Amino acid sequence: MARTMKVAIVDDEADMRQSISQWLALSGFDTETYGSAEEALSVIGPDFPGVIVSDIRMPGMDGMAFLKRLMGMDSALPVIMITGHGDVPMAVEAMRLGAFDFLEKPFNPDRMTELAKRATQARRMTLDNRALRKELSDGTTIMKKLIGSSPAMERLREDILDLGQADSHVLIDGETGTGKTLVAHALHAVGPRGSKKFVTISCAAWSEDQLSAKLFGPTEDGVPLIEEARGGTLCLEDIESLSHALQSRLLTVINEQGSPPETRIIAICNQHAPDTTLEDILRPDLFYRLGAMTIVLPPLRTRGEDILTLFTRLSEQFAEEYGCDAPALTAQEAAQLLQAPWPGNVRQLVNIAERAVLQNRRGSGSIASLLMADNEASGPALTTEGKPLKEYVDAFERMLIDNTMRRHKGSIVAVMEELCLPRRTLNEKMAKYSLQRSDYT
Repeated sequence: MARTMKVAIVDDEADMRQSISQWLALSGFDTETYGSAEEALSVIGPDFPGVIVSDIRMPGMDGMAFLKRLMGMDSALPVIMITGHGDVPMAVEAMRLGAFDFLEKPFNPDRMTELAKRATQARRMTLDNRALRKELSDGTTIMKKLIGSSPAMERLREDILDLGQADSHVLIDGETGTGKTLVAHALHAVGPRGSKKFVTISCAAWSEDQLSAKLFGPTEDGVPLIEEARGGTLCLEDIESLSHALQSRLLTVINEQGSPPETRIIAICNQHAPDTTLEDILRPDLFYRLGAMTIVLPPLRTRGEDILTLFTRLSEQFAEEYGCDAPALTAQEAAQLLQAPWPGNVRQLVNIAERAVLQNRRGSGSIASLLMADNEASGPALTTEGKPLKEYVDAFERMLIDNTMRRHKGSIVAVMEELCLPRRTLNEKMAKYSLQRSDYT
């Protein structure tokens, strides 16, 4: 399930912090309030899972001193400053020190919500990338995270290994939730730049001026990202949000770098209208520079039995996390998972797997009800074509053998006994589904 992002509200005026907290809570945020900067600093750490909204004028440690402490602790922590009319120059100075943005009193509550949404989006991406970097020591590790044996996933892994060795810029496209950020990390990790920096920024999370300063400078808080990533990879998430002016500036930088580029750029498109392509959105010269090498991720609904493999792995991980048993799928539930349209792709499957584990712990609910609720919340669902009965049977059979082999740690005798299969039949089925005992021992 997606990480819940907090909004910490710091203000010495109780009415003000309560008002902000109530408004943001109604907008769906998880809020917490503090009456002073000192109180907030006793709780907020370098990997605080959220953003800060702070007044500038406070007794004791004021907002500027508070901001400096926060930036020294975690320079990527989004801090939204609240200022009175006479404090605008101070707010501009706060922006120079690293504040995400500022609001002048009296402010529009909708503007507060908009800023909080952009700030939490930027924070979520920062924390996700930090977690991924901690997890990855080499390309082999990240390739193992690309689970699936469908032809589409086999091709994807081959593309990553091929393009990872190249120096050309890469464009990654595909439906939301298909794992584009993971693929970007994999492209970097398997190539010769794997030991160099991998720097990520969302083009949608910042205003045009902020994004320009962060990418190209001038910035007094450190080097621009295009320089920070020199020798490594700069990953531009939400490339479709890049303004035409910044597209032009990026193109100039790319042209000046020559070949091979000093900084490799991986551009990720996260959403565009169904009847448009990135070629329609980006200026042609930039599109052809970035799109010389393109990877389009397959939607989950086209990946067949990968759906069951992923569901099983995810539900087992969540079961271990929650200290309970993973749900055992029936043939009907397996067919429902295979037939679902999955508009949210792998991200939606992660949510379904976690909720299935939680409801299994309570002893209630069904996969069908989870799928129905999810697809209703997603709006009009994409359609998925029907498949021959044999494909559903094969996928379910493979899942049963795979699950049983892992549960018995590769013990052929134990698997034969549980599934009531003679050894020869089990061997034939394992060969048919490319399952090897060595993968489970």
